[in-house]
Order: sequence, then C-alpha cells, then structure tokens
Amino acid sequence: MKKIIFIFIGIYFLLGCKQTNREIVHLIEQIPEINCDATGCKGMYTGPEFVNRDDIAHQFSNKMSGVVGGFLKKLYRNQQFSKVDFSSIEMSTEGMGTGNVEYFLSIPFIQVPNKCDAFTSFDHVGGWNHTPALEQRKKQLSTLLLPGNTLNISPLKTTKEGLQEYWIQWKNKGLQVDCK
Repeated sequence: MKKIIFIFIGIYFLLGCKQTNREIVHLIEQIPEINCDATGCKGMYTGPEFVNRDDIAHQFSNKMSGVVGGFLKKLYRNQQFSKVDFSSIEMSTEGMGTGNVEYFLSIPFIQVPNKCDAFTSFDHVGGWNHTPALEQRKKQLSTLLLPGNTLNISPLKTTKEGLQEYWIQWKNKGLQVDCK
C-alpha cells in the first residue's frame, strides 16, 4: 500500500507539479480500501499526513463517512435497519507526527427493530490536535434534517496521537421521509 502511495506522489513530482493539490488529494483518497458488511465498515489509510500542507490523512475520515452513509442506505433498502454504534468506534493514528501515518477506522453497526429507529446518513467533524468545529458542522447539517429530527452525535473520540472526531448520524430526508 505504501509503495502505491509513493508511486502516485512520485508521478506528481515527475509531472512538474502540474496537478493541483485537490487532484493529489483525490488520487490518495482512492487508495484506502474500506470493507463493509452488516456489522460495520473498516479501513486503513497508510501514507503521508500532509502533501503541500493539505491534510491528506484526515481526508480518510471524509471517505469513511461517505462509505458508511452509503452502506447504511443499502442496509435500509434491504430491510436491515441499522445505525452506527458510537460506543464501539475504533480509531488509531500510528506514526502521526513522523510524516507518515497509519490511520485505522472501524465503524460498527447495530441493528434496530424498525425503520424509523435507523440512521441512514453519516458524517464527522474533527482534526489533528485542535477542538473540532462541532457547532459549525451542526449548523451545516441542520438543513439536511427531517422536520422535528435532530442530529445524533457521538462523544468526542480521540487517538493517543491527537486526532479528535465527533461522528454524526441522522435520518436521510429522501429515504426516511415517513419517519418524522
């Protein structure tokens, strides 16, 4: 996995830095493999923490959030009503501060008895060694809520190396319209 990341970074420099930072982030985001089943999603990003001052490693939280939200929707459509089990989330960021990091995430699910107990959208807010902007994220996500619904937010999760994350789930407006 590390070799692949360094190959992409090498290609970037060989091309005379003609690609934008956003394109590099996009290339690196494609590398981590995330595996999901009815019990949850797991994955690991291994590579540079930063490229041209862009926080590449933390982008893995974005990728995981998108995959988890998509999988919760798939489970819902298959009548396997689920939500994220916040108390069992695992995060580790080995090597942070050295230039390269192994960022592991495990986002477990628990099944719930009916469709209106399920959550089918998922996001996060966090960062390295600073308090996450939770109030700002809550305001951003408030437009996505069904009338009368609220965001379900995890306690602050931290790694020993200083990554801090709040994980957030809610009922998807389009999919769970009858769960007001």
